[in-house]
Amino acid sequence: MMQDYLVNRVKKNTSKWIVLVIDLLSIAITFILSYVIRFNLTLDFEVNMLLIQLPIILLIGLVSFLITGSYKGVIRHTGVRDVYNIFNAICLSSIVTIFMVILNREAQIMEGLTVPLSIIIIHSLLSFLMLTASRYVFKTLYYNLLKRFKTSKNVLIYGAGESGVLTHNALTSQINSVSRVIGYIDKDNEKVGKSINGVTVYGPDVLTENFIKRNHITEVIFSIQNISHNRLRELVGGLVDFPIQVKIVPPIENWINGELKISQIKQVQIEDLLDRVPINIKNERISMELKDKVILVTGGAGSIGSELVRQIANYEYRSLIIIDQAESALYDLQQELIQNGFHNFIPIVADIRDKNRMTGVFQEYKPHMVFHAAAYKHVPLMEYNSYEAIKINVAGTKVIVDLSMDNNVDKFTFISTDKAVNPTNVMGATKRIAEMYISCAQQNHKTKFITTRFGNVLGSNGSVIPLFKKQIEKGGPLTVTHMDITRYFMTISEASQLVLEAGGMGKGGEIFIFDMGESVKIFDLAKNMIKLSGLRYPEDIDIVITGLRPGEKLYEELLANGEDTMPTYHKKIMISKSRELCYEDTKSKINELCVSNMFFDQNTVRLMKEIVPEYISNNSKLCKHDKKLTDATKTLGGHKIYQS
Repeated sequence: MMQDYLVNRVKKNTSKWIVLVIDLLSIAITFILSYVIRFNLTLDFEVNMLLIQLPIILLIGLVSFLITGSYKGVIRHTGVRDVYNIFNAICLSSIVTIFMVILNREAQIMEGLTVPLSIIIIHSLLSFLMLTASRYVFKTLYYNLLKRFKTSKNVLIYGAGESGVLTHNALTSQINSVSRVIGYIDKDNEKVGKSINGVTVYGPDVLTENFIKRNHITEVIFSIQNISHNRLRELVGGLVDFPIQVKIVPPIENWINGELKISQIKQVQIEDLLDRVPINIKNERISMELKDKVILVTGGAGSIGSELVRQIANYEYRSLIIIDQAESALYDLQQELIQNGFHNFIPIVADIRDKNRMTGVFQEYKPHMVFHAAAYKHVPLMEYNSYEAIKINVAGTKVIVDLSMDNNVDKFTFISTDKAVNPTNVMGATKRIAEMYISCAQQNHKTKFITTRFGNVLGSNGSVIPLFKKQIEKGGPLTVTHMDITRYFMTISEASQLVLEAGGMGKGGEIFIFDMGESVKIFDLAKNMIKLSGLRYPEDIDIVITGLRPGEKLYEELLANGEDTMPTYHKKIMISKSRELCYEDTKSKINELCVSNMFFDQNTVRLMKEIVPEYISNNSKLCKHDKKLTDATKTLGGHKIYQS
């Protein structure tokens, strides 16, 4: 064991002693050259005096190197810090030599020790240049020899600014890199045609199939800081048809210790193109709203709920109660919060439909604010599982709403969906009914009830993008329900930020609508995901049209018929001007729906359609109820009894 330890120590230290010996040889060579240069490149000087001085100069150099540790740097990783250490060693050596010369002049110790000042200066300059140059020569030779035996890939860097140059340095300076930068792409005419670090700058017009094939380009890396997502989408859109991978450099604030690593350069994901500029909501309004409050989040381990928890955790609240029935997901969130330094939270495994359990939670913790995110949300699954959809989306919401009123909660914020607008499926209808019950509860005026309504969130459980990724990993095909189907998308973080913002500004009774931007055609989304994966459509992976699923719409809406919006101080949040409800009748009918559902009544869907007259099933077996309801309406003289 001891023998192995000694062997390892010898191996570890051998390289630095070799560097020290080479540095001393360099000092000796440059000292001789100093005399040759000083005497006009001749040997017209006293060689005996040089031979006396040389050992002393080497001894001084040795002491200087040992003190500064300039020989300890790893040659293949030589950087500015190593050059700084060499400079310190040379300066120390020169100062000691000058001090020795002055001392010898005064004490007359030895005649040969008096080194001319001009020799000292020349020697210092030559030594610094030779020691620095030798390190960079060895470093360059090492990398060139190493890369010669590695398969390299040709890369274009899009952006010839500072970020682009740093990207080039990251790709070419790391030992494990197999990338060879062929050129920069930049639209700045002043840069086009010039070279940076020996690499040519091209204009965007060279990005043709012929240029890419001729130069064997396999990657294009976007290295433009603060580029808008619309601009990135436009640029990437022009490249997805080429047989190359498209990658992106992260924002500079995400670099590790301010330095870009190759591992941080990731392939462009579809989320990068759909993403929108995040909103900074860490403001006084939200801080004052949450300060010293007990906050309860239902569905806290879900996509939206967990992001709400993460963002709330950054504020100065009194206590954060996280409720979810999914044990594993809640455990994962708990560990994440602990690892990020958050400890003031209470995870509770519970079902919001269990009124006794929820009553105990409300009475024990007495929350001031409730964010209700718990829900079933998958349209096709819920279409023929109406019992469960009603039980959690309506009855579960009713439990939390009633307990909020009974326990004098200050604010209740409900997470709704655009599928609640003119619903064509059970899930959307249950969310609309929940909205209506909340509107009825607002008449109590004790608790301020606020509803937020938005579309799909990127990366949420069951959303289309994770599904496409799994299908691509399996070799396809990708499944799209209709050629013309479109959806709105928003990032989870942005949606959660806007929920907090709306919850802060709400006075009670509002339905807040979020600006979802432009809708995205799912078929085009699928094609771009295939191409961004470096594959070809339809040669490598095809797209199959499967037909609309039960209850599915072609186009999502954020406003129901007869609704309009009013602006708020936040340009991305609007208030829906909803139609008036007959509150007593609506509340009574919703109570009837919950009771009927408990007994597995087959008429619950018909009852839902009566509560929400605009609920008309689409591509579903439940369409039969619409015909029956139409016949019943005709019998009553065409008058609808319940208005939403």
